[in-house]
Amino acid sequence: MNTKVKHVVIVGGGSAGWMAAAMLSRLMGQQLNITLIESPDIATVGVGEATIPPLQVFNQALGISEPDFIKATQGTFKLGIEFENWYKRGDSYMHAFGQFGKDLALTPFHHYWLKSKPADTASFWDYSLNYQAAKANRFTPLATIKGPSLPGITHAYHFDATLYAALLSERSQQQGVTRIAAKVGDVHLNQYNGFIDSLTLDNGQSIKGDLFIDCSGFKGLLIEEALNTGYDDYSHWLLCDSALAVPCKPTTLTIPYTRSIAHQAGWRWRIPLQHRTGNGIVYSSQFMSDEQAQKELLDNLDNEAIGTPKQLRFTPGRRLKQWHKNCVSLGLSSGFLEPLESTSLHLIQSGLIRLIKLFPTLDMPSSYQDEYNRQSKREFEQIRDFIILHYRLNQHQELPFWRYCQTMAIPESLREKIELFEQTGNVFRHQEELFSEAAWVQVMLGQGIVPQRCHPLTEGLTEQQLSQFLSDLSGIYRNSCDQLPSHDQFIHHHCRAPAQHDA
Repeated sequence: MNTKVKHVVIVGGGSAGWMAAAMLSRLMGQQLNITLIESPDIATVGVGEATIPPLQVFNQALGISEPDFIKATQGTFKLGIEFENWYKRGDSYMHAFGQFGKDLALTPFHHYWLKSKPADTASFWDYSLNYQAAKANRFTPLATIKGPSLPGITHAYHFDATLYAALLSERSQQQGVTRIAAKVGDVHLNQYNGFIDSLTLDNGQSIKGDLFIDCSGFKGLLIEEALNTGYDDYSHWLLCDSALAVPCKPTTLTIPYTRSIAHQAGWRWRIPLQHRTGNGIVYSSQFMSDEQAQKELLDNLDNEAIGTPKQLRFTPGRRLKQWHKNCVSLGLSSGFLEPLESTSLHLIQSGLIRLIKLFPTLDMPSSYQDEYNRQSKREFEQIRDFIILHYRLNQHQELPFWRYCQTMAIPESLREKIELFEQTGNVFRHQEELFSEAAWVQVMLGQGIVPQRCHPLTEGLTEQQLSQFLSDLSGIYRNSCDQLPSHDQFIHHHCRAPAQHDA
């Protein structure tokens, strides 16, 4: 008996649907018949315009070159995220991608920096090439720094998510994916096992499938409305439940980093693209009205708005089962974590890779689903903790929203990480955890935690040796940064989008 899954039906387009279609058709196109159903009347959310570095690997697997990707999506390069006003008003720090300094033996660099008893924690970023390049508006792909054995620049992207979906749609259909422009009317479940048998579309067409992938957005048309999987609500830790997004005309200088700017009840984002700047505000409706949020957003644009702000409502959290029976949810249908650390597209990517590694047979063995759900739960919770960390460490005593975040109960997993760093300067991560040790160190240092001690192995350097070591490293990063071209120059010469797309 043939037990292979042959017919895969994807419900919903946008980034999630077309990322799934592109990857499955690229890797398994000879084995699968893939149909994607998207409604021409339902607009995609389209706010996921900043990413983290793993998207490079995803695009490489699809055979999309970096210059072609940047041109097609009006993209720019991203070296990190700058957090403004998160600790105290007027303060800022950056979560810069890549390595800091140079580890010695088994001791991470930040312990040596701590041993030097720095007068200002801001000096830690002297040892990041990504940070130096970001603030100097410089960029070029750079694997290593010439001379010393130090890694170069680690980058991600800013891009137009709608254009990315269009690029993937074109490639997917060239690879044999069938696109149907229609709405799903009814979902038909098998009366014996509760699996999805077929979908009836608003044009009367019936679509059968072996495996269904729900990319239908917040509503979770299949995973929730049809299969009732339930939801793990994080809103007692993450109070923000609303967002407004609006683009504006581009500025003359395109910076290579995302800006996240705290306000009285949440934060604003600013994402520079070639043809426009993406702007948005994330806020808690308990502490800020929609009218206040819109005024805060529009009053702080860099340039003239393009259109009117688009409203989003959400409940932070995740589906209790992101794979249930013969349905896998990806993107917003699987859950939502605010885009503070640009993880939305990464969660689509990791969920898709997890599905491919655990790709089922027709009987949908429960062990596959259980392992998928265990890994998904762990990933969501680890990202959840990292986002909560930013809110927890604020010092805005005068603002009710932020004061609540300072004193609220937090997950035990996060409390343990904070206490360990406070007391020892150490960060321990679980296997395959997304955020690096350097990422955790930057947020905790940037928001006021200075560890009580550093690692005893740092005693192997004398005070003079340590001073020389740090001085040499900061000089190397400064000099390396000075040799980079400007971010705008690099884009102009290598990945400038066609003029007809410019706004």
